[in-house]
Amino acid sequence: MARARLRRVLRIAALLAMALVALPSGAARGAADEAQLRELRGRIERLQKELAEAEKSGGEAAEQLKESSRAVSAAQRGLFALAERRRVLEEELRALAARDRQTRAGIAEHEALAGKLLRLQYQQGATDRLRLALEGKDPATVARHLAYYGYIQRARADLIAELRAKGEELAGLERDARARRDELVDNEKEQSRQARVLEKERAARAAVATRLAGEIARGRREIGRLKKDEARLARLVAEIARALAVRPAPPKPRGRPVEEVADGSLSLKPFATLKGKLRLPVRGELMNRYGAAREESGAQWKGLFIRSATGEIVRAVADGRVVYADWLRGFGNLLILDHGSGFMSLYAYNEGLIRQVGESVRSGEPIAHVGATGGRADSGLYFELRREGKPFDPMAWVAQ
Repeated sequence: MARARLRRVLRIAALLAMALVALPSGAARGAADEAQLRELRGRIERLQKELAEAEKSGGEAAEQLKESSRAVSAAQRGLFALAERRRVLEEELRALAARDRQTRAGIAEHEALAGKLLRLQYQQGATDRLRLALEGKDPATVARHLAYYGYIQRARADLIAELRAKGEELAGLERDARARRDELVDNEKEQSRQARVLEKERAARAAVATRLAGEIARGRREIGRLKKDEARLARLVAEIARALAVRPAPPKPRGRPVEEVADGSLSLKPFATLKGKLRLPVRGELMNRYGAAREESGAQWKGLFIRSATGEIVRAVADGRVVYADWLRGFGNLLILDHGSGFMSLYAYNEGLIRQVGESVRSGEPIAHVGATGGRADSGLYFELRREGKPFDPMAWVAQ
């Protein structure tokens, strides 16, 4: 927007210069008029140089804004990965706790059984083969008793071995639980560090945006100097003033609310079968129709702009693979998903991208956070669907 304004001022200034050249001079006008014309030409030349410098500086600041947007995206991606790892660690700790309870219950059961065996052996007395033989009992009875004693001894030995194994398993579970808790502590520290990095990068981006706003304000002040031109050039000066007058921004139009967003219900389904079933990728307000004229340029919309709060989660509309995730002039932080069979979906103006090239995602999974990068004034998401590189109306594929 700032570049377009600067180019427009240069064109107007050039037209004004040509008009001045065409005015009569020399004998046809007095010496005072000649001096005024020379002064005005010099002012226009200075304005053209200053505007050129401002545009060059604006380009440098835009490049800094691009790098800052990338840094914010990387920090958000790191925080997202840490949160995912924390969720996995917490699930592992819950599983370890369940195994710990199960192991302790098994140990208690084996200890109770060992107690029963000891009581039974005590009641039966010591195993003495000679004593049994001298008692004069029936040989079959003696053999049976000896077999029972053997069973008891083996069962006791097995129980002791099982208790020892359970004890070792319990110790291992406790070590694993300690390791997971230590990793959780490290995870929390890293999340805090990444959050500080994110705030730092956001502050840097805000500083660059402030710098750009200052350059635009200086350009407007210089343009205002043209309004002091001589009375005989009042008509041209008035045209310049009307062209550059800062008009109050019209109230933002209300769009169609978007409440239901993509989820996992379409996962594992080919994209070509999803016509009339898709849901939009983010909550907010749908501000345009596909194919309508864009207010700022008159060109047709090739997708949808959904006005949404900064930081709102953007979700994949269907299963796909990330084939582009980077900053692109005019689109800010842009992510493109390949859905196969020539279908692609595009998500632009994001504050941060949490997926990288090569990653596979399922329908409804988070892929980015809403922002206002790429020169947008409003926070929101620009969304396109394409087949074989050609855009088509997303609303024809969205469940109504």
